[in-house]
Amino acid sequence: MIESHFFDKAAVAAPHTAAAETGRAILAEGGNAIEAMIGMAATIAIVYPHMNAIGGDGFWVIHEPGGRVRYIEACGPAGSRATAERYRGLGYDAIPPRGPLSAVTIPGTVGGWALAHDLAKHLGGRLPIPDLLRDAVRLGREGYASSPSEARTHPFEFEMLSEAPGFAQTYLVDGKAPAAGTLRKNAALASTLEHLGDAGLDDFYRGDIARELATDMDTIEAGGTRADLKSYRAVWRKPLVLPLAGRTHYNAPPPTQGLASLIILGIFDRLAVKEPESFAHIHGLIEGSKRALAIRDRVCTDFEQLLHVPEDFLTPDALRREADMIDMKRAASIPIKTAPGDTIWMGAIDASGLAVSFIQSIYWEYGSGCVLPRTGVLLQNRGISFSLDPKAVNPLVPGRRPTHTLNPALATFDDGRIASYGSMGGDGQPQFQAQIFSRLLFGESVASAIDRPRFLFGKTWGTSTTSLRLEPRFDDSVMTALRRAGHDVELSDEPYADTFGHAGMLVRRKDGRIEAGHDPRSDGGAAGI
Repeated sequence: MIESHFFDKAAVAAPHTAAAETGRAILAEGGNAIEAMIGMAATIAIVYPHMNAIGGDGFWVIHEPGGRVRYIEACGPAGSRATAERYRGLGYDAIPPRGPLSAVTIPGTVGGWALAHDLAKHLGGRLPIPDLLRDAVRLGREGYASSPSEARTHPFEFEMLSEAPGFAQTYLVDGKAPAAGTLRKNAALASTLEHLGDAGLDDFYRGDIARELATDMDTIEAGGTRADLKSYRAVWRKPLVLPLAGRTHYNAPPPTQGLASLIILGIFDRLAVKEPESFAHIHGLIEGSKRALAIRDRVCTDFEQLLHVPEDFLTPDALRREADMIDMKRAASIPIKTAPGDTIWMGAIDASGLAVSFIQSIYWEYGSGCVLPRTGVLLQNRGISFSLDPKAVNPLVPGRRPTHTLNPALATFDDGRIASYGSMGGDGQPQFQAQIFSRLLFGESVASAIDRPRFLFGKTWGTSTTSLRLEPRFDDSVMTALRRAGHDVELSDEPYADTFGHAGMLVRRKDGRIEAGHDPRSDGGAAGI
């Protein structure tokens, strides 16, 4: 079991120790939580390539010292070449999951860094961008040890992935994933980050780096163009807000599934479960997850194309109706789509009370697999969530944003505490968030809340059946009760499995002390000053 770490002034949590160390060092140099997160985001893009890249998207929920909570949407839209007609003309009835044709959307994450850096400066940040990117540049150029997580990863559609332009040369050794500890380098990506530090982050979209990106995307005929890069900017939006007794939750609006994360918490609050780790606790969260994910599939699409008002599903009456639909003795049958995804969540809180909950992703492991040679940038495959059916909830149209499983969570308590938390894991993200936060509410430490066994409801990849997967550390009586209630239970072979997310949490108390931890299922931890 991991231990909670306590810090007097500021702290970070990340799924890789190198990223956590970058954050700690920036905080120690006088940087604020946003500056620390930008540095961490760059470092983890180097050392955890199976989970994220600067060729992907990012989302920020930020609590300012005065109490205002803000949200950055940094997800790119479908590029100009990404049309349903093009795919149908090539003989496809769905977007291929790997290779150039899966690289549908414009990378948004660096745009999010730029917007966050503007706020960091407004809030007193003084560290220059080259200082924030320094660790990432060094690790990319001098080398880093490949992680145990990457070594044990078995990517979907591996043959197609390994044939993607630039992938095998960059990330494989003799056609296979390298063993943990193997020295890896990405000098091209290091040079890109170094140039962004010198020229400014905007260069990624409207400068020399943009020109190089566009040239390579043209060569492989990916979805985006130079004009698409030039027109892209991350945006500020209002976060979704859910007030509950003694606390207020914040999360990301569509096209993310932040709505689902809040609905689960709102439903569970109304179930009034009293006993932690009981059948009622776990069953209530599972049933709440089913209802929330079903709503997500109807509602969540491009923010500018919404057919429903997300806040309408967060009213007390709406949440009470959903809670009343749950039978606390029987499992409901609500099919949901499978949505695998690999992502990183990281958090940071500084001495001023500035708190960040951050997610950065390329969707599936290694995204599209396409590594652009001039820049070393690995492109995401988030666009495969689009449909080629024009009547679908999320049809493929140039300029339209894809749906996202990513959603960074943050909560403020009436007693002055601030919690930044989240997890990777596709459809599991809302489920994992609810599990660790409910345990915090039941009085668990941050470490215990993260360490305890988890469930995941949904379809196993490659199967047509929906099951409830459990880590085997649940009490036998709970597993028996779940089966008797009609849940189709599958037990994981591993007590701590990547399938159940890489979660983290930081809680700042009213006295300024911070309790922080990250998942034993990952390669990271917490650090601070």
